[in-house]
Amino acid sequence: MSAEVREAAHRAASDAELVLWVDEQDQPLGALPRAELRERGLIGRGTFIFLFNSQGLLCAHRRTLSKALYPGYWDLAAGGMVGAGEDCPAAAARELEEELGIAGVELQSHGSLFFDRPDNRLWCYVYSAVSDAALRLQPEEVLEARFLAPPAVARLVREQPVCPDTLEAWLRCLAPAR
Repeated sequence: MSAEVREAAHRAASDAELVLWVDEQDQPLGALPRAELRERGLIGRGTFIFLFNSQGLLCAHRRTLSKALYPGYWDLAAGGMVGAGEDCPAAAARELEEELGIAGVELQSHGSLFFDRPDNRLWCYVYSAVSDAALRLQPEEVLEARFLAPPAVARLVREQPVCPDTLEAWLRCLAPAR
């Protein structure tokens, strides 16, 4: 099966997945298929996990071209939507393992923020983790990944398209602390 076919099948399954629907105060309203939530401009709950190695380098990865939001953009965090009936720490651990192959690490919480753009309305729960384990990239979602020092992160943000939701989370929750 070609990479394009795998990505398309993954995207279809992802669009049908039931995710948590919340209001502007982050109060649960129910569960909806991810695609319906996006198409109707409703608010979901998601997690972002900023992965560092023990030298303090941040893992940035480039999204596949089949992603519904920000295809081909660089992403500063692993992450995704919180599923129906799932809590944020469990969703964060699941997403970190699915996208980057990192499991069994301690997640440090950095709070939450509301990201509100017409194409992406999301209550974001922000975490960080440290690991020197080898990355195992999910081919349907991640094209490439690299660990970057702070000056290289700043250069990436200036010179390449970067997901605005994780960039905002980085700037508001983590960058000032590092």
